[in-house]
Amino acid sequence: MGHGARHVAIIMDGNGRWAKKRFLPRVAGHKAGVEAVRRVTRAARELGVECLTLYAFSSENWKRPAEEVSDLMALLKYFIRADLDEFHANNVRLRIIGDYHALDPSAVEMIDAALERTAGNTGSTLVVALNYGAQDEMVRAMRSIGAQVASGTLAPDAISPEMISSHLDTAELPPLDLLIRTSGEKRLSNFLLWQAAYAELYFTDMLWPDFDADALGEALNSFAGRERRYGGR
Repeated sequence: MGHGARHVAIIMDGNGRWAKKRFLPRVAGHKAGVEAVRRVTRAARELGVECLTLYAFSSENWKRPAEEVSDLMALLKYFIRADLDEFHANNVRLRIIGDYHALDPSAVEMIDAALERTAGNTGSTLVVALNYGAQDEMVRAMRSIGAQVASGTLAPDAISPEMISSHLDTAELPPLDLLIRTSGEKRLSNFLLWQAAYAELYFTDMLWPDFDADALGEALNSFAGRERRYGGR
């Protein structure tokens, strides 16, 4: 569609602040955040983004109050139930990164069924990061590579950036082009640290529940106007 971004990732931040500004409980912000996910996933598809990755639940989110974690899990299940038919009808493949098997068993069951149902879809890919942390992802990759070295099936000199990439949760996905963070925070928060090596970063003060197709279009226009150098000069 002219912007050139195949893979866009979003750190969806600001649900709590959105609710606080309106004197509403935090769960109201998370519900509004789910509506934003719907808008943005549709918009990404229409704007020709091949792969959209959303940071839904980090490995650090377990530190939040138990009630809030429970609300987030309920919303996740609601989102899958309500939107899976639309994803499937639009040829969208669902992928998960992170150790989602540590989530509530009923959520894991729903996720597994959704992954299986959409596995053969060949249109765009929606990647949801659940119980994800980039450092944990790298540790798991290093353990896997280390085990091959220890068993003598891999020479240390054969370890390359491409090999490391192939052991990460994002293996087989397009390289990350654009990483967006909402709500004015300017940090990566343990998200896609390896994959973001040459990605363009885009920060907006807009709170996630207010993010929409126009906001995504603005981010993609900004990306299209940047000169990517990949460290060459």
